[in-house]
Amino acid sequence: MAKIKNMAKSIDLKKDNAVSPGMVVWRRFKRNKIAMISLYIFIILVIITALAPVLATHDRDRTSLRMKEMPPSSDNWLGTSTLGRDIYTRVLYGGRVSMLVGLGATAIQLFIGVILGSIAGYYGKFFDTIIMRIADVVLSLPFLIIAVIMASILGAGMFNTMIVIGVLAWPGTCRIIRGQFLSIKQTEYMEAARALGLKQLQIIRKHMLPNTMAPLIINATLAMAAAILIEAALSYLGLGVPPPTPSWGNMLESARNMRNIQHYPWMWVPPGTMIILSVLTINLIGDGLRDAFDPRLKR
Repeated sequence: MAKIKNMAKSIDLKKDNAVSPGMVVWRRFKRNKIAMISLYIFIILVIITALAPVLATHDRDRTSLRMKEMPPSSDNWLGTSTLGRDIYTRVLYGGRVSMLVGLGATAIQLFIGVILGSIAGYYGKFFDTIIMRIADVVLSLPFLIIAVIMASILGAGMFNTMIVIGVLAWPGTCRIIRGQFLSIKQTEYMEAARALGLKQLQIIRKHMLPNTMAPLIINATLAMAAAILIEAALSYLGLGVPPPTPSWGNMLESARNMRNIQHYPWMWVPPGTMIILSVLTINLIGDGLRDAFDPRLKR
């Protein structure tokens, strides 16, 4: 029996070696049932928020004082707000805003972090010292307090929220890229590339950056989850996405008084649940990708 198991393992290893690295990662990822379930849930969240205009049952910003604070019914599936707006419709549209802010903030973070991390890791010395000291200063600052100050200066808005989160979150990405570059720079194929006379930008773009994709993808997933959570916090404080544009964060802000919390749970439970669900699924997907990319966890 043990021999049969060993033969099966060797066959699996041969199959892994016969396909592309991307397929190997995907096969490892599929073995993680929790990560796969999280991926399916996240895809459903993305689809229903992207199709908000189709799935919505009411106008997004229409108010009706006659219909205010109504409980869930056949006409208003998740009830109405204090201004008579349909909660279900606004949860769908709020998801589009929260997802876009998370994606945009992650893109800004990766753009700054990859460029500065590449410079610090490849050129080293003076550039490395300056960039790493700047990163240390940014990391030493209390994130939420500085985010609140920057949001107050720039003003509330979706794009300003992206900028605030992206500008403050780049040091983590920068450190990851720098560490990868320092490791890759000492390899034999990098010495061969330099011996062939390739330009520095070609070496960075074609030979070094592609080898940092695994940790970069994992970092991006976790960064997006953090960005959605930070947007919700800023919107809850009134410094994120301003009404009447809905986001899950400002929907919580509009229902934060004790009267709504005690008597009208349908105003805050749906957006709060969506925040928890989206952040949790993205984090679990990131954990699954980390395990899939780790060669030590091949079996």
